[in-house]
Amino acid sequence: MIKRDLSRLIQPKSVAVIGGGAWCGEVVRQMEKLGFSGDIWPVHPKAAKVGGYLAFARIEDLPRAPDAAFVGINRHATVDAVASLSAAGAGGAVCFASGFSEAVAEDSSGSDLQAALVAAAGEMPILGPNCYGVINAVDGAVLWPDQHGCKRVERGVAILTQSSNIAINLTNQLRGVPIAYVATCGNMAQLSQAEIASAFLDDPRVTAIGLHIEGFSDLPTWEALAAKAYAKGVPIVALKVGASDEAQVATVSHTASLAGSDAGAEALISRLGFARVRDLTVFLETLKLLHMVGPLETPTLSSISCSGGEASLMADTALGTGLSFPALRDAQRQTLGKVLGPMVALANPLDYHTYIWRDEDAMAQAWGAMMADHIGMTVSVVDYPPENRHDWDCATSAAVKARAATGRPMAVVASLPELMPADTARELAAGGVVPMYGLREAVEAAAATTRLRAPDAQPIALPGAARDAKVLDEGAAKAALAACGLDVPKTVSVSGENRLSDAASHLRAPLVLKGRGIAHKTEAGAVKLGLSHQELDAAAVEMPTQDFLVEEMISGGVAELLIGVTRDPAHGFVLTLAAGGVLTEVLADSTSLLIPASREQVNQSLNKLKVAKFLSGYRGAPAADIDAVLDAIEALQAYVLANVGCIEEAEVNPLICAPTRAVAADALIRKAL
Repeated sequence: MIKRDLSRLIQPKSVAVIGGGAWCGEVVRQMEKLGFSGDIWPVHPKAAKVGGYLAFARIEDLPRAPDAAFVGINRHATVDAVASLSAAGAGGAVCFASGFSEAVAEDSSGSDLQAALVAAAGEMPILGPNCYGVINAVDGAVLWPDQHGCKRVERGVAILTQSSNIAINLTNQLRGVPIAYVATCGNMAQLSQAEIASAFLDDPRVTAIGLHIEGFSDLPTWEALAAKAYAKGVPIVALKVGASDEAQVATVSHTASLAGSDAGAEALISRLGFARVRDLTVFLETLKLLHMVGPLETPTLSSISCSGGEASLMADTALGTGLSFPALRDAQRQTLGKVLGPMVALANPLDYHTYIWRDEDAMAQAWGAMMADHIGMTVSVVDYPPENRHDWDCATSAAVKARAATGRPMAVVASLPELMPADTARELAAGGVVPMYGLREAVEAAAATTRLRAPDAQPIALPGAARDAKVLDEGAAKAALAACGLDVPKTVSVSGENRLSDAASHLRAPLVLKGRGIAHKTEAGAVKLGLSHQELDAAAVEMPTQDFLVEEMISGGVAELLIGVTRDPAHGFVLTLAAGGVLTEVLADSTSLLIPASREQVNQSLNKLKVAKFLSGYRGAPAADIDAVLDAIEALQAYVLANVGCIEEAEVNPLICAPTRAVAADALIRKAL
């Protein structure tokens, strides 16, 4: 893969604007508006001027190769212009035109034209086609054909999205997020989203990166981005949308339905160490929080408000986010007691009433007491009235003073976003206090920062191309998994008219009788449990098959698990852990991660399940042998990793977890033979 240098494209000192009309004129206007100090060179074969600047008739007539070019002409002419720019040694181009691969349904030539565009570019980087381009608000370089809300900043966050309209909306946010860069990647004919984001990491003025992701491709490039971001200390926030159906191609196993369309994306984002959020408002609040104070050091909050209702609402909003409100420590109580007096019940969240309202110093002392070292962030809930709000200035000043005195992370959040005035937000931010819009948004943003972590050092097992796959017989599946270390019951296969009782005489009762060649045996009436040797032949008569497995029945299980792997073309191989047996669909209790996964990662994921209580010994019951459970999952992973070129799915359900072993009572493998 060619490693392209995007520095001239995103930080240009000269820009060529190719084309005329409103779009190209707007590019010139927006660069002037943001104070671009470099050269602006319009290119138009007939016009004398574009946007007030003298125009050049051809790209070849430019004084020198431009650092960046906005190509705002029709799709066929775009290919020729890109070829000329590449030949001249330009630093990169934004391809605005549509009608390429995104239009194949209407015009079958679109894909061929996109391939021609990539060939024309050669090693020169291009954004798009079918995209608005890039805004550099730290240098004022705006290769952007429309209005936007960016203002010059000295440093800030970078935002990258496939949607130009969403990009415009995000630039017009009024939440006080300092935006250094915005880029749209369009069709990604040449540059992937991960490659573009990686270029932003080379600018030390970028404090965090926000990615609006519609889909993943080229997983090693994403892994390289994650490693680079972590090494540079730049956190990445991901808003993943457009859940693909690709992961549900396999429908034979329970694992495929449990994994769902989004499990692979969730597991991939977690493995990369990014913070995933679910909507645009939380996306912006998370980026702002990361820009101002960075990730929370610990998932703990202090909350202060002058209302018991707000204190309760804060506690309820944080429920299920992983954030907690630690009880006050003695030192905190002593300070708070002195400042607030005996009429205030001391707690976290704290309702401090209004006894000290307007006393900025006393309020700052109280806030400072809440901002202890074991607290990730302290949040003051303040809703500023639209008019006559001077009486609320004390809350702003107190927050700034407390932040200055302690150096600890502090936020002021308006429970209703519209009740955070823009001038107050600017005053808070200038004092190092994070102004946050909306109680839910603030809490979810704080929680999101705690999910940031180092990316997994092991490369993801890549899924490869689609294959024609067949389902193995259960006996063959168990034998294959047993060869990788999986514990399976003693079993015998019996076909045709052979007497089952004779063939299974060496097995110990109670026994299990199964019909072979049936994927969902329970639903088909092809499983009989707890049989004696004498009952086998009579039970077989009622089965919808003439081929059987007879197994020793596993007793003493304290829990049943499903462990399964599905090939997800977009994300890798998804390992799903879930409540097993008859509870699989009933409880829908599952978690997923990508393989290879370490023993510790698997153990942590197991502990997220509701059924984990039974594994650890529920209400005095014996605990399962967790090491044996982990051994079983490692055996399944080992089989998949040894068969990445042909495996589609592999499942054990149930894995019977007993105090001394973990045994695969049933197994399924679907692979290309």
